[in-house]
Amino acid sequence: MKQHSIFITEPDMEKLRRLLESATRSVSKDQEHLAMLEAELDRAHTVSPSRVAANVVTMNSEVRMTDMDTGKEMTYTLVFPRDADFAQGKISVLAPIGTAILGYRTGDVIEWKVPGGNRKLRVEEILHQPEAAEHAARVLRAQDRRSAEMGVCSRFAGRPRPRLAYRFA
Repeated sequence: MKQHSIFITEPDMEKLRRLLESATRSVSKDQEHLAMLEAELDRAHTVSPSRVAANVVTMNSEVRMTDMDTGKEMTYTLVFPRDADFAQGKISVLAPIGTAILGYRTGDVIEWKVPGGNRKLRVEEILHQPEAAEHAARVLRAQDRRSAEMGVCSRFAGRPRPRLAYRFA
């Protein structure tokens, strides 16, 4: 398998390392999956949440992918094990496919060993990435602050706020 560079945010790396520590202490049937995740974390580039690109799969990202063998499209949200619910499309980072997509970018093709053999997936689109959403929210808050300082309300698309005149008869 060809290995691409992968990127993981600092907070995700810390949480995932703690998860690995606690999971490896318990007797778990998932030791092979834990070893795969540890290998991925060891080779990952750690980045600040404010510096991670919007096209990188981070924890709690919603991702649209295509199975390269079947052409089937699927959408998953990558979550920590306690939040996993396959029926809702929430896959654990400890599941083989979860470990596989962590840190990859839009357009990357991932080859990964799963219980049924090898799978080849292409990351088509990041539908939601928490870090990108937070960045967008910060930008909007900054714009609203600047608009308020200028006496402009964002609801009026850059036009001055209407002045209300009250007349009493």
